[in-house]
Amino acid sequence: MPVLVYVMGASGCGKDSCLRYAKDRLPLDAPVAFAHRYITRPADSGGENHVALTPGEFNLRLSRGLFCLHWESHGLCYGVGREIETWLAVGLKVVLNGSREYFPRALARFPDLVPVEITAEAGAVAERLAARGRETPAQVEERMRRGASLRIKHPGLVRIDNSGPLPLAGEKMLDCLRS
Repeated sequence: MPVLVYVMGASGCGKDSCLRYAKDRLPLDAPVAFAHRYITRPADSGGENHVALTPGEFNLRLSRGLFCLHWESHGLCYGVGREIETWLAVGLKVVLNGSREYFPRALARFPDLVPVEITAEAGAVAERLAARGRETPAQVEERMRRGASLRIKHPGLVRIDNSGPLPLAGEKMLDCLRS
């Protein structure tokens, strides 16, 4: 059934790892498409496979209506291309790494989406943020503060705890994509 699976969670909770785990284990012919995001962040910055854009490139695409979803977070711009609408129209389940803050607007645009929140204990998140080396200690602290302040409420919310070994959370993500 065509549906948008909107995955979200605080920075450092392991969204990319859970998504990569599931993607690597789905059959090649599974009717699932993983959306990439267009981000004003260098391509070699680590983490997810994204399309790196300059702010000018991002704004041009935004002004031409090429994003069906877009938001700003932590000084970066994020966009999701309109191609996901085509993927949904041809019957694919589309998986998207979204934003908790942007969730209400994504839900308004795609009211039948399946919200998935990846969580992790604060200690695990702090270690992961420090290990990836993209932020200063002050930025890590700010991300931790912001992460604790955003709470998602939705009757269909799927929560996956990624505090422990990745296969535990990864298998739950995989089950969500298979259902």
